[in-house]
Amino acid sequence: MNATRKITALLIAKPGKTAELETLIRGMVAPCRAEAGNIRWDIWQDRDDPGRFVLDELYVDDSAIAAHRASAHFLAYASRIGELADRTPIISKPFEVESAD
Repeated sequence: MNATRKITALLIAKPGKTAELETLIRGMVAPCRAEAGNIRWDIWQDRDDPGRFVLDELYVDDSAIAAHRASAHFLAYASRIGELADRTPIISKPFEVESAD
């Protein structure tokens, strides 16, 4: 059974907050990628709307997500994201996923 978990978060910058949002999420890249249970952590930007971003995260299991959400960098992010963007996170489990092996 595959325990990996994916977080897909859609962030839509509030008016006038795109630059601040970009700074906040760029600051998450290195610490999130360095987490023990992180497999990948990527930011995608809407090609037609620069204020819309997708955070594409992959973790080894649910406990890795819990550790991520308890980290100092995530707690700092969580304390600011509501003032900068509307956020819709989705946590997914594998359904039909091709193995990278």
